[in-house]
Amino acid sequence: MRLTAFVFTLDCGAPLGPAAFVFILPPFLAAGGAAAGGAAAAAGASKNCFGILFLFDGMVAEIMTDTSPAFGGPPTGTSTTAAEGAAYSAAAGGDTLVGPTAFHAATDTNGALAAAEGSAQLTCYLFLQESGMSKSQLGKSLNKIESAVSDACKILEQLNLPGVSNDKGRRVVSTSSCSAAITVGPLRVIGRDQDRDKIIAMLHENEHQCQVNTVSGTCYSVIGIHGIAGSGKSTLARCVYDHENMEDHFDIVMWIHVSQKFYLDSIFREMFEGATGEECPKFSSLNILKESLEKKLRGKRIFLVLDDVWYNNRNSEDREELQKLICPLHVGKAGSRILVTSRTEAALVTLGAVKERCIPISDLDDEVFLEMFMHYALQGARVSDNDRRILEMIGEDIAKKLKRSPLAARTVGSRLRETQTVEFWRSVKDRDLLNDTMGALWWSYQYLDEQVRRCFSYCSIFPRRHRLKRDELVKLWVAEGFIKTSMPEEEMEDVAKDYFYELLLASFLQLGGKEKSYKIISCDVDYFTIHDLMCDLAEEVAIRDYFRIEEGSTEEGPQDVRYLFVGAYYSEMLIEKISGLKNLRTLIIYTRISVNSTKWKVFESLFNILRGLRKLRVLKLGFIGGDLIGLLISIPDSIGQLKHLRYFAFDTTIFSKITVPGTFTKLYHMQVVDFGSCASLAFSGDMTNLVNLCRVISSSALDFPGVGRLTWLQMLAQFTIRKEQGYEPHQLKHLNKLQDRLPIRGLENVQSKEEALEVNLACKEKLTEVVLEWNSGNCGPEVHADVLEGLCPSKYLERLTTWNYHGMTLPNWMMGEHNGGPKNLQELTFIGWSQQGLAPDLGPFIHLHSLYIIRCSWDALPGMEHLKSLKILSIWACEHMQSLGTLPKSLEKFTVLYCNSELERLCNDYWAESRKDC
Repeated sequence: MRLTAFVFTLDCGAPLGPAAFVFILPPFLAAGGAAAGGAAAAAGASKNCFGILFLFDGMVAEIMTDTSPAFGGPPTGTSTTAAEGAAYSAAAGGDTLVGPTAFHAATDTNGALAAAEGSAQLTCYLFLQESGMSKSQLGKSLNKIESAVSDACKILEQLNLPGVSNDKGRRVVSTSSCSAAITVGPLRVIGRDQDRDKIIAMLHENEHQCQVNTVSGTCYSVIGIHGIAGSGKSTLARCVYDHENMEDHFDIVMWIHVSQKFYLDSIFREMFEGATGEECPKFSSLNILKESLEKKLRGKRIFLVLDDVWYNNRNSEDREELQKLICPLHVGKAGSRILVTSRTEAALVTLGAVKERCIPISDLDDEVFLEMFMHYALQGARVSDNDRRILEMIGEDIAKKLKRSPLAARTVGSRLRETQTVEFWRSVKDRDLLNDTMGALWWSYQYLDEQVRRCFSYCSIFPRRHRLKRDELVKLWVAEGFIKTSMPEEEMEDVAKDYFYELLLASFLQLGGKEKSYKIISCDVDYFTIHDLMCDLAEEVAIRDYFRIEEGSTEEGPQDVRYLFVGAYYSEMLIEKISGLKNLRTLIIYTRISVNSTKWKVFESLFNILRGLRKLRVLKLGFIGGDLIGLLISIPDSIGQLKHLRYFAFDTTIFSKITVPGTFTKLYHMQVVDFGSCASLAFSGDMTNLVNLCRVISSSALDFPGVGRLTWLQMLAQFTIRKEQGYEPHQLKHLNKLQDRLPIRGLENVQSKEEALEVNLACKEKLTEVVLEWNSGNCGPEVHADVLEGLCPSKYLERLTTWNYHGMTLPNWMMGEHNGGPKNLQELTFIGWSQQGLAPDLGPFIHLHSLYIIRCSWDALPGMEHLKSLKILSIWACEHMQSLGTLPKSLEKFTVLYCNSELERLCNDYWAESRKDC
């Protein structure tokens, strides 16, 4: 195979400024570049490169080629349109899409890395054409490309451009930018080793071995696990899935939860995202979605897990729907596999499994079940040897009552682990309630705190196996007033997180995995699910307060319902059902409504209906913009009549522009406002009236004066200091509840250390990352140094970035010369330090893990052998850099790019030599 073409597409996530862009390619692909009005062609492409195609907003800016038009390329050096570019690609014939690989790049007109007002995504698609390059040569080339682009991703993340993409084309940020990951012990499967190994062997069988067990004419075979609820089917399947995720046998590995009610479009969208690692676009029809999915699966060896499949053999439509579920896999490569879990063997047979491949989940023998139960009940127990022996004897009697149900073992065992006393365990042993699985779950529920029980009951409004996010659920609980604390210094969200962890540890919630989140920044977040039997329990205890309307639902909800989830949108249903629900406190309309449909007018009238719902605390709804770009949306004034509203989510497309009315600022109880990914956001009233506001979630920058009055604010996407009233440094003085990340821009407008001290950065102890940015201005180096001295962050800071700092030295708090400042800084980034000479010594940062130096003017770095924790050192676009000091032996990744060629050569040689023994 021969590498013949690269296609780069620029996807702008926000309006770009006047700065020109030149795309930085690895040196072996392009020797240089030239900026040209928003896009530039790369020159000097390697001899293996068919051409480099630059598109800006869908239009090709330029194509540079170095192969003959006979291979399908345009004449060398010509420019063309997007349509013509597509035609050239099609003309090549036999090309195979290998990408995408993506990264962000932004430079000033001189080709140096710089900030842009928006973000630009550069996506590279690799086209292959049958010819001279061997597979091993191609593999080495692709590995080299991947490594270079991966380095680019890591460095360019530091440039504070939203939506940075990783080397798999998936948008990423540092993990700290998202909510903290949940720490859950590794999945331990007890007593299922034989079943697991049997299934894995079936997955890896050669085609001639499994041919007799494969449905005629398909490229895949089906393996099934069946058994009663709570018997461990999903746990066994997850164990197999995790194993295959670590192996290279399959090209694509996907996990899809199906459940009793499923919709093909939702399943296909999940498959698309699982196969590509990207958010699935909106398609106009199910057929187009299916065709797009098949393009992604074509020719790939696929492993698909379908968890919790239901089948009613008396309903012929069930059979047809299940078979449609797997029809996109017919384009896969021979050797693909489908693993299905179900309560019935009939569901497995319907999907194509033969008898020999239908595996009944085996009952655990008493000894293995006892081991499982004691694992959950006594894990990490700190008791005396005598008490342990007694607890083990009592535990043996309790285990016998659980009838070998794995779910009951986990739930009851988790509850016993919290109170490891002989008296408590004996009282549990004597209870008859444990004699069946639901009785055991009910017993565990009764031991939850009253407020935690309310939080669990609230989860019953969501569909089964709905992917719950911790941070969203916590905010909903707080908004509904479920969180109680007797200590005024305790944050409600912190208490709610404790409730969440209690439910998680007691197995009422279970960690499902990770999925892509596109809120403000793109990142992977944990999602959680509730087991079906736990859902039964939640619905039983919820009684009449909670109700859910799903597609095809005909059940009439109670008129006194308080919490309503609408999973399918029907205009008539909304008008008829919602308007009379006077006790409603939560209204979540999960399905987005398209604005270019007739339903949009009804959706607009929804706000008029809501005026009568005076008890509403949570309102969550959204829409999609269809093909409309720049749609203007004005939220009606009637929103101001919902006086008790605390949580308002109005999710929109990236093209919409939202105007919030002045009446909105009368919602004094408002805590969380979520406007999703809208293009712009304008407030008509004084937002500082919302004194209880904690979070404003929006990809659009917030711009209103006097933010310092919102002292409960926990999240601020950025703060820009201006020489205007309401934008002074002291606006940040009392915002000490701010969390996670805070970029402070416009520091050229701060003239002294005293002014900088008004920011009060040292008291913002929940901030883990701070970005300090100077732009244009006439401030001298002394002023810059004084200002940075006054911006001393708290000792808990983990990541620090400075932009365009012109001071001669580092401040005392960075040099360890007084007690303030961060003590455990993990990541440090310098961008655009203009002073020449030797770079400052970083002696105090002994815990530093990563150091990034970008576009700085230093000519040398001091020795860093004392930084014994340093793992990553990256130096980019430092043209004056001539020499480096001694590097620490702890270094695991060392990158020097776009500096002078001699330094790059020496560093590469040194690094290659130092890694020989590794």
